[in-house]
Amino acid sequence: MQSWPHPDVPLLPGTGIPLRLYDSATHEVRPTEPGPVARMYVCGITPYDATHLGHAATYLAFDLVNRVWRDNGHEVMFVQNVTDVDDPLFERADRDGEDWIVLGMRETALFREDMTALRVIPPAHYVGVVEAVEEIAELVEKLVSIGVAYRLEDGTGDVYQDVAAAARFGYESGYDHSTMLNFFAERGGDPERPGKRNALDPLLWRGAREGEPRWPSPVGPGRPGWHVECAAIAVNRLGMGIDVQGGGSDLVFPHHEMSALHAEAAADQWPFAKHYVHTGMIGLDGEKMSKSRGNLVFVSRLRGDGVDPMAVRLALLSGHYRSDRAWTSAALDEAQERLARWRDATARATGPSAVELLATVRERLADDLDSPGAIRAVDDWVAREGSDPTAPALVHSTLDALLGIAL
Repeated sequence: MQSWPHPDVPLLPGTGIPLRLYDSATHEVRPTEPGPVARMYVCGITPYDATHLGHAATYLAFDLVNRVWRDNGHEVMFVQNVTDVDDPLFERADRDGEDWIVLGMRETALFREDMTALRVIPPAHYVGVVEAVEEIAELVEKLVSIGVAYRLEDGTGDVYQDVAAAARFGYESGYDHSTMLNFFAERGGDPERPGKRNALDPLLWRGAREGEPRWPSPVGPGRPGWHVECAAIAVNRLGMGIDVQGGGSDLVFPHHEMSALHAEAAADQWPFAKHYVHTGMIGLDGEKMSKSRGNLVFVSRLRGDGVDPMAVRLALLSGHYRSDRAWTSAALDEAQERLARWRDATARATGPSAVELLATVRERLADDLDSPGAIRAVDDWVAREGSDPTAPALVHSTLDALLGIAL
């Protein structure tokens, strides 16, 4: 699948600071320790509508990870999927009376435009489920063949993985059984499905149904389950023990727990990821933005209204990536005013030395992506005067390379 254009990323003087991130599995901020190639998988969109601000905040957070690693001299192998075969896509297409393939292609194209406008570094591999069905089916077949997955005996052809066969199941989220059951029911699971060995067993392969897309496979015609798609796409391009598995906090369970379950069982290796990193939710009027609530604010709509994408980026980065936070018109106004001040300051012929600012921005971002702290440091520099003719250009490059803000 086509990705989007790579923004220019300036090289900065000096040496970056190694990145430390909060790991959801161990509940602590720990150093990331990638080799020469840092490996990151971030779950992508289900393209039934355009990029809302919750999506954008998530992808901006992992864009900061990408930029900090690059500043430390790592090559970054970043992989992202597109869930272009799934029930929400079919439901939206049925509602609107259009082909689900056309809907998915249109919304994926709009997502690429939004990511380009927000200056998100694109993945090296941008993979749709449709193009990866064969490799996903191979993973399902392997899980069946090694005895950790099973077919239901109801004639549907549905295949599930047995969570009881995994000694470490639950390590990624740390949730108790009751919490898992609640989230599983809320987030696409089927705990009450008759014939399953365990209520939490995840669907690997949905047998062919009338009116639904299907593909041939070694386990019978049908289509992939949700979680296994990410396991297959990630492992086949990044291997096991990746540096970061990322997404929104609503993916902690079941999605990331289950995708780790699939990958680890097939490889007989642990862990799937060294860090499981999750972003907070973006709210509007006191509620989480969601399709069901109908309160989504779309990046494309803001762009269409003439809002500078850099102001949107700056507004979202003004809150810490792990915090649940609200999107307000006041936050956008503040970001627009801040962006104007930064542009005015870096357009001057001189300014205060920016060497310390570069060091501070590096330090703040290396400490679990403290973008608010980095922004405050820039505000402090902007508020001062100085006579260094090299400073404005260095600040310009610092903001571009590390925060992704093009002035």
